[in-house]
Amino acid sequence: MIEDLRHSETWRVFRIQSELVDGFENLFGLGPAVTVFGSARLGEGSPYYQQAMELGRFISDAGFAVITGGGPGIMEAANRGAKQGKSKSVGLNIHLPHEQYPNKYQDISLTFRYFFVRKLMLVKYALAYIIFPGGFGTMDELFESLTLVQTGKIESFPIILYGREYWKGLIDWMKESLVKNGAVSKEDFSFISIVDTTEDVCHLLKEYFNINPETLGNNSLKK
Repeated sequence: MIEDLRHSETWRVFRIQSELVDGFENLFGLGPAVTVFGSARLGEGSPYYQQAMELGRFISDAGFAVITGGGPGIMEAANRGAKQGKSKSVGLNIHLPHEQYPNKYQDISLTFRYFFVRKLMLVKYALAYIIFPGGFGTMDELFESLTLVQTGKIESFPIILYGREYWKGLIDWMKESLVKNGAVSKEDFSFISIVDTTEDVCHLLKEYFNINPETLGNNSLKK
């Protein structure tokens, strides 16, 4: 039984390697890209869906590929908008027992078995994160990106929260509880921007990339 387990674990390494190679080969020439996150549960009836679709179209027309987790809801909306624009619409899907299925608005569609490989691809090729309202998965991506920037594992890049009303309670709690107890510093909040409109996002991206034109390349993880 132990030998069977060891054999299984060894082959898992090759499956992980295969997913990494597949991701690198398909995304290497993508060019400048922005990753959009958000809930799979917010469908066409949600105003956030419509706003994500509008934003996806703008980003695509501005020359940025749009990367999402490839599923329904906000992910679908951003891919749908990007598909109407000039640049690539990319979906990085994940095998899940429920909720996740690839939306139909993807020029490049990859499916991963391992969350950590997928998350690597979501950040490696992104020049900015735009994070719409979402649940645990969205929160996971938010806090991982903050951790990577805070610890210097990636270069600082725009982390934009869309929907001030939705995010206000979380930000207020972090400032009150985390800062008060010394878990984070006030300066760490400089990594985050909160917006309510596509125009706000446009302004932030334009301002950032005018200041840092050399960042128009892969946001590769540091060694």
